[in-house]
Amino acid sequence: MVATKDALTTKVASGTPYQLDKPQVLRASTALLRHIKSQQQEKEETSTKITLIGDDDDSDTEESSTTNELVWLIMTTKKHVVDKNRLKPGKISIPHSMNKSSSLNICLITADPQRSVKDIIADPAFPSTLSSRITRVIGLTKLRERYKSFESRRQLLAEHDVFLADDRIIMRLVETLGKIFYQSSKRPIPIRIEKIDKVDGKRVKNKSPKAKEERSANFASPLVVAKEIEKALNSAPVYLAPSTSTAVRVGTSGLAPEQLVENVQAVVNGLTEKFITKGWRNVKAIHIKGPTTMALPIWLADELWLEETDVLEKTEEETKAEDSEKNVKKRRNQGDDVPRESTKKTKKLKAAADDDEAFRKEKLQKRKVQALEEGKVKGKK
Repeated sequence: MVATKDALTTKVASGTPYQLDKPQVLRASTALLRHIKSQQQEKEETSTKITLIGDDDDSDTEESSTTNELVWLIMTTKKHVVDKNRLKPGKISIPHSMNKSSSLNICLITADPQRSVKDIIADPAFPSTLSSRITRVIGLTKLRERYKSFESRRQLLAEHDVFLADDRIIMRLVETLGKIFYQSSKRPIPIRIEKIDKVDGKRVKNKSPKAKEERSANFASPLVVAKEIEKALNSAPVYLAPSTSTAVRVGTSGLAPEQLVENVQAVVNGLTEKFITKGWRNVKAIHIKGPTTMALPIWLADELWLEETDVLEKTEEETKAEDSEKNVKKRRNQGDDVPRESTKKTKKLKAAADDDEAFRKEKLQKRKVQALEEGKVKGKK
């Protein structure tokens, strides 16, 4: 497709149209990051308070989402992505993590007993660069006991930047943590830290009566747990809802435009391959935006429907009937004469209604006369 000066987006000149045009994404990313940084600079100049936005203590690649504005990817689809809310987030690996800051504050929620996980993190085999960022490990039982009130949950939410949760208890956290967590962007991200027994590369299921208790108490080795945590931190969480719009965090204002482009491409590929039904054919538009900026388009679909059967065409008779009805209403509103055919039908209906009313009155009168005559006869007797 040849780009024009007035075009919102451009598409690749060769190959399938269902792919991102990298130069278009780079232009949008550059413009968006430049605008966010100019907003940050204006805010710092006009504000009397010192903000963390724009600080250069860490390198650009190590800045976290707590000191930078988030960048979101908005994917609009032609049909709903899912039928109901999926409270368990999905994950898409991205090349440039948003959680690389050394000051990142991680809370790990685990299945009981929590002491086992604390011992794993304190193990010498566990990477010290990762253990220093995990500031709290709490089991499900203690979480329910300590954080019953709304205020305590809100304080817990404010104290940590990222929440990770054992995959085995992730759905039980919905009721425990409540809407204060699940309406925010800090919804717990699932990680699999359970010890899995394998034989010849296949998972072995334990069918003993105590299998459930043993499974909940089994944890993987320190290296496996560390790998799962790193994998979650280097991913973009995906929250799916029954709507035609999905928002995913793809980076921060601390990234370079080229890095943001790579993250956008990874997230778009992950969404279309794993989460969006029928993939690219179901995508209507893709935009990127900051928290307070307008959305910049990076891809727009040529057709607004998914299949030809979704387009309903009216027959000639239906079209004529609608046109005639519109003309009659228009003439009535303007005070013009209504066509003779319609007036004749109206008169016939009125005449039939008058005849029915006259017949009803005549019948009622006969009943009254009959009742009076019967009363006179009884009085004589």
